[in-house]
Amino acid sequence: MADLKVGDKAPEFEGKNQNGEKIALKDFAGKKLILYFYPKDNTPGCTAESCNLNDNYDAWLEKGFEVVGVSPDSEKSHQKFIEKFGFKFDLIADTEKEILQAFGAWGLKKNYGREYMGVLRKTFVIDEEGVIVDIFEKVKTKDHTNQIIESLNL
Repeated sequence: MADLKVGDKAPEFEGKNQNGEKIALKDFAGKKLILYFYPKDNTPGCTAESCNLNDNYDAWLEKGFEVVGVSPDSEKSHQKFIEKFGFKFDLIADTEKEILQAFGAWGLKKNYGREYMGVLRKTFVIDEEGVIVDIFEKVKTKDHTNQIIESLNL
C-alpha cells in the first residue's frame, strides 16, 4: 500500500470513467485536482460526500479545481449514480483497484470486530504540477467542501 505524503508526486494513473472514456492524471496537467476515493455508489456516506462536492462544483471550477471520484464500482453503476444525483464531474471505475492501491486507498478495514479489505475513504488535492498539496483521511462526508477550503485557506 502506498504511503503518500504532502509534497509527493501523485502516482500516474489511468482509468475509465462512467462513459468508458480514459482519464489519466496527465489530463489535469496545469490544473488543480480534487481526487476523492469512496467505497460504493448510492450508499449514504458516499452519496453525501459526492453531492457535497457536486453542489459546490461551480465554485471549485472558479477556484481552478477539477473534481474526480474513484471507486471500485462499474462504469454502469457510475452512470446510474451520476444520473440519479446529477453529478457534473467524472467518476472512475477502478474495478481492478489499481488506482486505489497506488494512492493507498485500499486496505484493511474493521467493522464490528470483523476485518476485511476495502476502500479507505480518502481525498487528495493535487496541484498543477502533479504534487500532492493536501490529504484527507478523515473525510467529513456532509461538509467535505468546507473541510478542504478551510485546510487550504481558500
